Amino acid sequence: MLGLRTTIYKVGDINTAKKWYSDAFQSKPYFDEAFYVGFNIAGYELGLQPEEEPTTNKAESVINYWGVEDIEGEFNRFLELGATMHEKPTNVGGALVVASIKDPWGNIIGLIYNPDFKL
Repeated sequence: MLGLRTTIYKVGDINTAKKWYSDAFQSKPYFDEAFYVGFNIAGYELGLQPEEEPTTNKAESVINYWGVEDIEGEFNRFLELGATMHEKPTNVGGALVVASIKDPWGNIIGLIYNPDFKL
């Protein structure tokens, strides 16, 4: 195993999602086609794919966590952009804090503050 490489979010309106994710992750896509929009987020792939049958009723069995320095600030910034709370920032031991939100398409985006994580 080489580690996590890509996180894909399925969205009902890829053009609106492209704008929302550009604002949310403060990054422009490096790949932009009708079938896939790709972002490079600190060396990791965030991809958007259009859904054939758009739904906001998404499974909650897997959460990918994106590292942040200021979890409260980023959590609140995502909410200001139109995300909804999934899990408020919670200390899960030591200095680790996790939180999650749902994007406007129902996808869960996890946030984690982990000062011990090193690539």
